[in-house]
Amino acid sequence: MNFVAALNEVAAKNLLVLEERIRQAIADDPFIYEACAPLFKGGKRLRPMLFLLCANSKAACPPEKTMPLAVALELIHTASLVHDDIIDASKKRRGVETANSKYGAQIAVLVGDYLFAKAFQLVADNDYDVQVQLILSKLVKNLCVGEIMQDRSLFEVPTLAEYYIRINLKTAVFLSSCCRLGAIVAEMDAREVENLTAYGSGLGLAFQIIDDLLDFFGDEKITGKPHGGDLKSGVITLPIIRALAVSDDASALRKLVTGGNVTTADIDAAIKIIQATDAVDYCRTRAEAHIDSARVNLPPALKTSVSLALEQIADFVVDRTR
Repeated sequence: MNFVAALNEVAAKNLLVLEERIRQAIADDPFIYEACAPLFKGGKRLRPMLFLLCANSKAACPPEKTMPLAVALELIHTASLVHDDIIDASKKRRGVETANSKYGAQIAVLVGDYLFAKAFQLVADNDYDVQVQLILSKLVKNLCVGEIMQDRSLFEVPTLAEYYIRINLKTAVFLSSCCRLGAIVAEMDAREVENLTAYGSGLGLAFQIIDDLLDFFGDEKITGKPHGGDLKSGVITLPIIRALAVSDDASALRKLVTGGNVTTADIDAAIKIIQATDAVDYCRTRAEAHIDSARVNLPPALKTSVSLALEQIADFVVDRTR
């Protein structure tokens, strides 16, 4: 499944404009551009793409009304990745050296802060209404709360409910906010706004569950990250939670994942235990259920091309390899 191909029929011109606007947004300062430019290479642009699709879901929406907010959403996402890489001490992101690794944590924090500030400057400069600003503010707040929750429970096994709260705050709220903002900009009625918001939420939950699977079983050359990065950082996700619930080797696995100082050998051992259970199928089944829920919420009044693209994105989320 080619993610970009799912959107090209609907948004090819918008996507080209988006890439140029992102470049312009970080081009003011040479050092900022040097630090940020690699972060925007290879990304899926899922968040601004969802926004653009929903904004054009009934009729064409002029770029001057959509582009500043689309760029702001990608800047917020990238800022959160910069800060995540500092917290996780990650060396690679999308196959390239992270800002944290290249410039150190102090500079990387400021790069992330710059991107957040630039995003809100774009929103302020283009006179989006208070509702849009509130949604973005709550979005950033939820990203922070999710990250704090995760960081305060490293090397601890969360309950299933705790895991869902975390991935809702870190991922699902972001995708649902993108869809909600698009529906608002498109001036859709209240029911359609809520339906597209629910679509984004289901999509986000599925996306994160698949992401957690790829952390253990994805092709490292494609994902650009080594296996078990989350586990090494102390973040325990759904494949581990499920394996701990059903494996005959649960006590050994628990010792591996909660002891701290996780080694490559520990990660390999954890992967073998996970593979010996139904954890992979269990995670995929849950992700597919969230995708089914997302599809059910697509409003029937959407343009056919937009509805098809949103369906294809749903397919991509559960079938993706990175």
